[in-house]
Amino acid sequence: MKKLRRHLKPISHLYEKIVKIRNNLYDKEILKSTKFDIPTIVVGNLSVGGTGKSPMIEYLVRLLKNDYRVAILSRGYKRKTKGFLLANKNTKTFEIGDEPMQFYQKFKNENVIIAVDSNRVNGIKELLKLQNKPQIILLDDAYQHRKVQGGFNILLTPYNELYVDDTMLPSGDLRENISGAKRAQIIIVTKCPDFLSEDEQFKITKKLQVEIHQTVFFTKIAYAEEVKGKSNNLPIEKLPKYHVLLVTGIAKTKPLTNFLKTKQIPYKHLSFKDHYNFKEKDLRQIRDEFQKINAEKKIILTTEKDYVRTFANSDLEIYYLPIKTEFLNFEDSFNTKIKRYVGKSTTDR
Repeated sequence: MKKLRRHLKPISHLYEKIVKIRNNLYDKEILKSTKFDIPTIVVGNLSVGGTGKSPMIEYLVRLLKNDYRVAILSRGYKRKTKGFLLANKNTKTFEIGDEPMQFYQKFKNENVIIAVDSNRVNGIKELLKLQNKPQIILLDDAYQHRKVQGGFNILLTPYNELYVDDTMLPSGDLRENISGAKRAQIIIVTKCPDFLSEDEQFKITKKLQVEIHQTVFFTKIAYAEEVKGKSNNLPIEKLPKYHVLLVTGIAKTKPLTNFLKTKQIPYKHLSFKDHYNFKEKDLRQIRDEFQKINAEKKIILTTEKDYVRTFANSDLEIYYLPIKTEFLNFEDSFNTKIKRYVGKSTTDR
């Protein structure tokens, strides 16, 4: 696959030129961006998939929801509907997408608004029409959506796949040139090992060639202490006594499989592509593979995103492992920067 992608470099160069022209037109205000008075925080990346956007959005919600009325606006990737849509108790995953549904399930009782619209400008306008309109909007995966001028930009890049080490699509995974990182006020290196020395953090920061207006933070994936099922939960510490059939439909599975290995949890992995729409034949395959496991104690395990998208309403007894973002250090500094932006923007209105 890597050899094939190397042959695609001429197409990557052409794509890079097109994206650069587009960004220059926005930078010179030939193409217009819409700026809103309401505080808007953009969370995104330069590459495709798997950088930890959803846990970061959830972190921001937890940080702000007690002081402000928060809305999350996503495009609703792979949903079967169009236009603006608000999540409610009757909403189905296929109507808004798996990540927005995950947000809704997690925050539905906490007065957090979840909405989808591929046209972010229209989506924000619709949110501001609500009787109980939000005081702050989090824009999920909107870093390349230049039609909205975000008030504050957070750029994510994984520890093992820094954007400075990547190339443009299709020979690499970048959606735009690394010069686009300059638009961010904060750059977060995600999926770091539990311990990362200050010296290595400094080297990575230097490698990213950050601007004077930017701050770099380092985070890791924190896994829950138990896996959750429809009828019960199981502590992680008991899973080494089980044989796990791991089923995933996400872009990057290595952090999860590494976690299972470090916990000495035996598993067999059925891996599907990102945002995979599981079909009945796939569910049959999962059942068959589960039956083949010759163990007294065994479970099917998936990610929270996959559970929400497919398995919550399945007759399969399946568990999922929740995750969240944790800062390696300087968490208070990050929180202060976010609250300062939101507070100042709210006061200035």
